[in-house]
Amino acid sequence: MTGNATERGAAEEGPAEEDSAMEAEFDVVAGWTRDAVAALGPDHAVPAACRGTASPPALTWLGEACELAAGSRLVDAGAGVGGPAAFAAERFGVRPVLVDPMVGACRAARELFGFPTAAGTGDRLPLATGTADAVWCLGVLCTTEAKGALLAALHRVLAPGRPLGLFVLVAERQPVLDAPEGNSFPTHDELARALDVAGFDVVQQVAAADLPATPRSWQERIDRVERAVADAHGDDPRFGQAGEQQERMGRLLGSGAVAGWLLHATAR
Repeated sequence: MTGNATERGAAEEGPAEEDSAMEAEFDVVAGWTRDAVAALGPDHAVPAACRGTASPPALTWLGEACELAAGSRLVDAGAGVGGPAAFAAERFGVRPVLVDPMVGACRAARELFGFPTAAGTGDRLPLATGTADAVWCLGVLCTTEAKGALLAALHRVLAPGRPLGLFVLVAERQPVLDAPEGNSFPTHDELARALDVAGFDVVQQVAAADLPATPRSWQERIDRVERAVADAHGDDPRFGQAGEQQERMGRLLGSGAVAGWLLHATAR
């Protein structure tokens, strides 16, 4: 999820420890997840690769809202390990193209799912103008200060009238204290303004908390992958860094300071 002011802190100027924490959370853990799935079985791949981003009810809502159709080209910007794109391919029959700034995440996504994958940032998508039938960008806007540039790039690859699906962590109250390194949460008003300026009309939005619960079998597979990663790498300092990032995010979500929202928008 590397150019100027990019998402996930991939090449931003800043403290080395911040870059290290972001790399541990989004890049190093991707390879560990791939290895755990290889040991546990392919039925663990999609749940593990969606961990921390979206649940089956959320991804189904996005797919149906965006009217994803079999054979359509879905670009996932900031795709991580590729779980949401793989879910969309299985559920809706789309042809995913994955872009992420973290090379380790791209490698893990290719090995797990075999989709076309490119290393690149959301604000400089390595894709031709107007070539996407739909774009997803899940859990990425909060990891960049360059929200306008990211949304403008997503708009560029979409033809007018085509859908954008977003999962955004929104600040429900200010200030947001003790945010994970590299995160900058928009307010609802800031998000609405950024989408409008970038040329998007919001069609529908829903709080992720209002959707049905994640199926128990899905969560159990995630738990098994997490235990396998902890058993193999629990003594690695990068495991601790990634865990601290996740714990800080969990506290914000649990307190209600930050909440996840799903949005369907269309390009003007």
